[in-house]
Amino acid sequence: MSKKKIAVFISGRGSNFKAILNEINKGTINGSIELVISDNPDAKGLLYARDNDIECAVFKKSKDCSRSDYFDKIISTLRARDIDLILLAGFMKVLSGNIVRAYRNRVLNIHPALLPSFPGEQAQKQALEYGVKFSGCTVHIVDESVDTGPIVLQEAVPVLDDDTEEILSDRILEREHIIYSRAVKLLCDDKLSITGRRVFIK
Repeated sequence: MSKKKIAVFISGRGSNFKAILNEINKGTINGSIELVISDNPDAKGLLYARDNDIECAVFKKSKDCSRSDYFDKIISTLRARDIDLILLAGFMKVLSGNIVRAYRNRVLNIHPALLPSFPGEQAQKQALEYGVKFSGCTVHIVDESVDTGPIVLQEAVPVLDDDTEEILSDRILEREHIIYSRAVKLLCDDKLSITGRRVFIK
């Protein structure tokens, strides 16, 4: 089976990108990160990508550019490099329908909550304010809405009485690095089957 060509989208430090690249370098994942895309030219993850000889591309969205046109430019870049899979790793823009359709069932995202609970931003803060006893993380297929796509993997993380948002975020992030890499491996090995909202592991 040939290696899947992967593009990773980041906006900041890209810690999940680093964790996945580490698994690829160990030979755990049958894929190759060919491109790192960011909407932020100052994203720290870009420095890490360049240090590892990975091509980077920055797409800053101008006010007069529609979301659809913005992602059309990104699609052209992806197609020119024969990208198979897209991984969102802290990318702070919601994908438009045109890129989701172009890469249907080939875009993964990681979210720091047990979806469908606490979608969107500040999921850890939402969990603490709600008073849940468990939160966690979810890897899901990206669809055309926010954090609503079919769920691939989840892992629960206990919420402790003395947790702050930062402490809970760090505990969840440790598990994110593990299950995101697992999900990427499954996708690269063609082990996922999607029927409606349900994802089955072959």
